[in-house]
Amino acid sequence: MESESARVSEFAPRPETGRVFANSRRVYLGDVGSDGVARPDALARMLQDVAGDDWDDAAGPDEDVWVVRRTSVALTSDGRWPRLGESVELATWCAGSGAAWAERRTDVSVDAQLLVRARAIWVPVDRTTGLPRRLRDSFFAIYGEAARRRVSSRVELSEPPSHALRRPWALRRADLDVVGHVNNAAVWEALSEVAPSGVRAASVVHHASLESDDAVTLATAPGRLWLLVDGAVRVAGDFEV
Repeated sequence: MESESARVSEFAPRPETGRVFANSRRVYLGDVGSDGVARPDALARMLQDVAGDDWDDAAGPDEDVWVVRRTSVALTSDGRWPRLGESVELATWCAGSGAAWAERRTDVSVDAQLLVRARAIWVPVDRTTGLPRRLRDSFFAIYGEAARRRVSSRVELSEPPSHALRRPWALRRADLDVVGHVNNAAVWEALSEVAPSGVRAASVVHHASLESDDAVTLATAPGRLWLLVDGAVRVAGDFEV
C-alpha cells in the first residue's frame, strides 16, 4: 500500500468556491463493533448516504442513480474512527470528473476535528436501462469549477496469490440495491470481517458488480482481500493498520 504522504496527497482539498454539502448523524449501536468503534462498512454507509443526500438536494431524486467504482479512506495524522454516540459531520463535494464518472471527496469530523478523509469514483447510471451515461451539463452547473478537474477512473486488477485463504461469502437479499447489484456498503462488510478495528487506511475497488445469484468466494492475504465469482475478481480491497 502507498505511504501516508502519497495517500494524503490524493485527497483534493475543499474548494474555496462552489458547492459543499454537509450534514451530521450520530454513530449508532448498529454501526460499531464490540469495542464501540465504527466499522469500515458503517463509515462506507455514511459516505454513501451523504452523497445521496447531496445529489437529491441538488438535482432531485428522479435524476440518475450513482454507483461506486472505487472508494478510499484514510485517517488524518491525528485522526481516529468515530465512536458510539458521537455526532459525526460529513462535508462532501465534487473534486473532479471524467467523461462518465466523477470524484467525490468527503471529510469526516467530530467536534470540528477532521478525523477521516475519503475519496470515491462514482458513475451515473440510467434508472431504466442500468447502463452508465455521460455527465450532463447540469452536473457542472451544480458543482462548479472544482468538478472540472480531470480525474481517471482507471483501476488496476489485482489477483489473489496462490497462498491466499479462501472461503465462501454468502450474499443476502438485504445486500441488494435499487439496480439489483450488491450495494457498496454491503461489500465493505467483507473488509470489516477481515480487517482489525481502527485501520489507518482502506480502499475497495469494484471491477464488476456482484449479483444476487452469484456464488462468491472471499480470498484474503495480509492486508488484502478479494471477492471472486467463478475464479474471477469482482471486488478487491486493501487496508493498512
